[in-house]
This record gives sequence, C-alpha cells and structure tokens, in this order.
Amino acid sequence: MRQWKRALCIFLSVVMFVTVGGRFVQTAFASELTNDSIKKKEEEIKQAKEEKKELQNSLTDVKNLKKELEASKTDLANYITELDASLATIQAKIAELKTMISDKETEIEETTLELEAAVAVQEAQYEAMKDRIKFMYEKGDTFYLELLFASESFGDMLNKAEYIEMLSAYDREKLDEYVAQAEYVALCKESLEEEKAVLEEAKSSVEAEEAAMNELIADKEAEINAVTNDIANKEAAIAEYEAYIAEQNETIAALEKAVAEERRKLAAEQGRKYDGGVFAWPAPSYKRISDDYGYRIHPILGHKQFHNGVDMAAPGGSPILAAYDGKVVAAAYSNSMGNYIMIDHGDGLYTIYMHASALYVSSGTEVSKGDKIAAVGTTGRSTGNHLHFSVRLNGNYVSPWNYLGGR
Repeated sequence: MRQWKRALCIFLSVVMFVTVGGRFVQTAFASELTNDSIKKKEEEIKQAKEEKKELQNSLTDVKNLKKELEASKTDLANYITELDASLATIQAKIAELKTMISDKETEIEETTLELEAAVAVQEAQYEAMKDRIKFMYEKGDTFYLELLFASESFGDMLNKAEYIEMLSAYDREKLDEYVAQAEYVALCKESLEEEKAVLEEAKSSVEAEEAAMNELIADKEAEINAVTNDIANKEAAIAEYEAYIAEQNETIAALEKAVAEERRKLAAEQGRKYDGGVFAWPAPSYKRISDDYGYRIHPILGHKQFHNGVDMAAPGGSPILAAYDGKVVAAAYSNSMGNYIMIDHGDGLYTIYMHASALYVSSGTEVSKGDKIAAVGTTGRSTGNHLHFSVRLNGNYVSPWNYLGGR
C-alpha cells in the first residue's frame, strides 16, 4: 500500500504548477498543445518569409525611374511635377516601412514572450518525465504485478488493472505532449528568427528608399541649377523666374478672392478675426535662415529680385506647424510652390507654407496655433529641403518678422 501511494504521488506531480521568472506556467493537463497552435505558428513563419520577399521586390528602381524622367527634362515645369510625384510615392513608402518596423518590433516582443513560456512548459514536462522514468527504472515491471497480487478480491484486481492501463495511457499521452511541445518551441524559435529577418529587411529598405529619394532630389537640384546657370540664356532664365513667381501670386490671389467672395455670401456672420497674437515658429527643426524676406540680388542670375517670404532650412520630413489659429483654404500642389498650404487667419491675413514633402490637412480644415500641418521637403521649384514661409495682408506680401516676433 505504501508503494501504491508513492506511485500515485509521482503521477499526480505531473500536474503541478512550476514557477518560472516570477510567473506561473501550467503544465500537463492544463497546458495541452493542440495542432491548431502548431499550424498557427507555421502560418506566421510562412507569412514572415513572404513579407521579407515582398520587401526585397518592392524597392524603388531609381535607374529606371530616372530614365523615365529624362524625356521630360526639356520642359522644366513638367519635369519637376513628375519628379515630385515620384518623391511623394517614395516618401509614402518610407512612412509605411517605418510603421511596419514599429509593428514588427512589437511582434518580436510578443514572440519572445511566447518562446519563453513555451520553453518553461517544455522544461517542466521534461523534469516530470525524468521523475517518472526514474521511478519506473527503480521499480521495474514487478511494481504492477505486486499491485495486482495485493488485491483483496477479483473486483479489486480488475479495478487495479484498469488503473494500471490508465497510467500507461497517461504516460503515452505525456510523451506525445512533450514531443508536440518540443516542436512548438522549435517553431517559436524559427518564427522569432524570421521576424527579426523581416525587421532587418525593413530597416534596409528604409535606408535604400531614403538613398533613392536623396538621389532624385540631387538630380532635381542639378537640373534647376543647370537651367538657371546658363549664362547665354540669362535673360530667359530671369523671365522664367519672374513667370514662376507671378504664377504663385496668381494662385494665391485667386484663393484670396475666393475666400473674400465666400465671406460676402456669408454676410450674416461676423467672419474670422485676427486677435494680434504672436505666431508660432512654423519650422521648429530649422537650422538656419537660408534666404530672408525682401529685395536681394539673386545669387546666380545677378538680378535684383523680391523674395516674398522667409526660407527656413530644416531636415526633410521634419514638422511644419500652423503659425496661428485659422482655416485651411488650400492644401494642394503646383510645380512652382510644390506641396503648399494656405491658412486664413481673418481680417485679410494669410500664411503660406511651400515645398512640403507631405500634407497632413486638407482645404476646409480648422487648425490651431502649433498644429502639425505638413512635413518639410523640397517639392516644386526648390533645390534643397526647406520651408518657404510667407505672410500676406490685404492682398500684399508683408514681412513674416512682423508676426513672428523676431528671431
């Protein structure tokens, strides 16, 4: 009877709870591993491999893209428009990749925890099996015979025989569970490695896409400078420069006229009022003022030109903020201003933000001072990442410094 109790205690010990790293890991009956768990992990591994392959096949073909753009270089405005469209596509792809990197890092953390839990269960199963094997080795097959011979009646012997069969079935079940758990642990490890590989591939893709974007920006800068630097065509270049400024002014004036017309239609309303507050600095990541407001001699054309805003050199993709409360009256693209935003602050006061790489608001959006509305870029007639910030009052450009409160 003492041996029977000892055997029963050992068998029951298989269903114990073991503490791993301060967490309870349930073993035996409560931790049964189903085929669904293994199939799910195999599917995750397959999906990770497909993600990695897709990343490798989706990189921008810069050489082919530049070849396609070559034909449009005879028309600078058309060339800039087409190139900016390519830059927007690459910028969107980079944003998607960065989101994917963040998600993948979270998945890796989850898979690491799954692996730790699976290993803990496997180790607990292994220890329980060692105890069982040791007991059987020490007792041998005579244990079961002794158990049967110790029966007090035929009915008692049948009950014990049934109990012995249950123990044997239980041993087989625990061995199957251990084998399945070992397979699951191996799959968790493989899944973790595949997810890490996808993460590294995504990081490499971001680097490759950023390199492609910088290469296109450099080509664009060279092309604009080549046209502007052609001394033989200096007069044509001056005329072309003035035409592109005139195009900006016409676009902005048309927007102002549309806003004024809308206000007349809404005469019952008092309209938006500017309260005289100081503007927020629209490019918080700026490094320097690359070109100030006012008249200056154009550095290449040698011709006196009026610069209608302040150019704030800032890293590509860095935030552009709304200078003050207002309503977005334009969020669009032109080949001179690139991606631009125009905000109505009331009382005939507007701010304009040019050359953005991405726009985060649309026409009709109400914004508050300091809201993120766009990202710094070099779209349109631009030869480097910067924000061209302009202020207009009653149809005329005025110095932004009047509202920014100095540098």
